[in-house]
Amino acid sequence: MNLILFEPDEIDRPFPRGDARARHLLEVLRRRPGDTFDAGLVDGPRGKATLVAVGAAALALTFAWGEPPPPLDPLILIVGLPRPQTARKILQESAALGVRALHFAATEKGEAGYAQSTLWHTGEWRRHLVAGAAQAFATRLPAVTHGRPMAAVLDELAGGDVRVALDNYEAPAGLGALALAPAPAAVVVALGPERGWSAAERILLRERGFTLAHLGPRVLRAETAAVAAIAILKSRLGWF
Repeated sequence: MNLILFEPDEIDRPFPRGDARARHLLEVLRRRPGDTFDAGLVDGPRGKATLVAVGAAALALTFAWGEPPPPLDPLILIVGLPRPQTARKILQESAALGVRALHFAATEKGEAGYAQSTLWHTGEWRRHLVAGAAQAFATRLPAVTHGRPMAAVLDELAGGDVRVALDNYEAPAGLGALALAPAPAAVVVALGPERGWSAAERILLRERGFTLAHLGPRVLRAETAAVAAIAILKSRLGWF
């Protein structure tokens, strides 16, 4: 982890020594009392933390924060709810790449049982966001929703955005060849579940202003397609 992230309610109390971040600090970074390390406040500033003391049960830390970070790039990812192990990868990589919002939507060809995973009902999903942000030396986390029908997610999209749906079957052009406005209010990328979009969903997407695009002739895993699409769009829009 390149940045140790803290929740706002953690910084004014002793830091449990059994926490994975504390073990990383002591055993991997090998910090000792008086040493500093890079720290961040979730959705807040980065700064330097000082390890003041190491107790049997907890660490004593102090913090010096810098300026608040800029907002995330206006990139929104809609994903047909995938199997939990795939969702974990998409959560972490999207947070690392600076996606502003992630919507895991229920789709016609998706497996309804995935919505009942402990990933979504224990708060585990947020830990993957934090891990992705920490890897990227960043503090802001994407907004996340899960389990809502895709039509409901599309209803909430604002105007003035670029809308692209990835599709291997009916897309006329590759994502890299699409004409993009130079400074869109937002870019929305829709990615179907492992079985792809239904015919009705393709009609719905087109009705809602989405252009179908592909990522070339190779069939990619959902997590690979998500990373590739994000990277292509951020590069083309100058957001890297």
